[in-house]
Amino acid sequence: MNPQTPQELQSPGYTLRTHRPGDIGQIIHRHAALYEKEQGWGTKMEALVCKVGAEFLDNYDASTDRCWIAERNDEFLGCIVLIRDRELVNTAKLRLLLVEPSARGLGLGSALIQQCTRFARETGYAQIRLWTQNVLVSARRLYAKEGYRLVSSDDHGAFGEGHYGECWELDL
Repeated sequence: MNPQTPQELQSPGYTLRTHRPGDIGQIIHRHAALYEKEQGWGTKMEALVCKVGAEFLDNYDASTDRCWIAERNDEFLGCIVLIRDRELVNTAKLRLLLVEPSARGLGLGSALIQQCTRFARETGYAQIRLWTQNVLVSARRLYAKEGYRLVSSDDHGAFGEGHYGECWELDL
């Protein structure tokens, strides 16, 4: 699928579409601003999201990778990315889940995660992996609801004391 020709999925209150030019910049901006406000993560989070966004754009293959944008009346509500894992065979990585505060409670986070799962199954992936933080309780709850399991945690110290990185996996 050409990312310039959005695949749109209508749902009550929002539309999901694939990415267009400029969307990755918006994703970087919203992650940096939101996580600074909510978690105090500053430019470390922004730098990480820049790397993930650049990796997606540099390696984008419509047959194995996808970015979805959720919006309502052209207002950005959230996003998620699924990319081929370059290290593990037949594995995808779920990246950059974000739901704007104004859109929380609409079921958007679950819808974005489910969209990744559907695409991964259709593509033939055997597994999806993701990396998150222990303090992102709502996201962790959504991952568990979708069937992901926590497989490891790491006190990396990148985002402050008591913030642990976690690896979660979903076998398809």
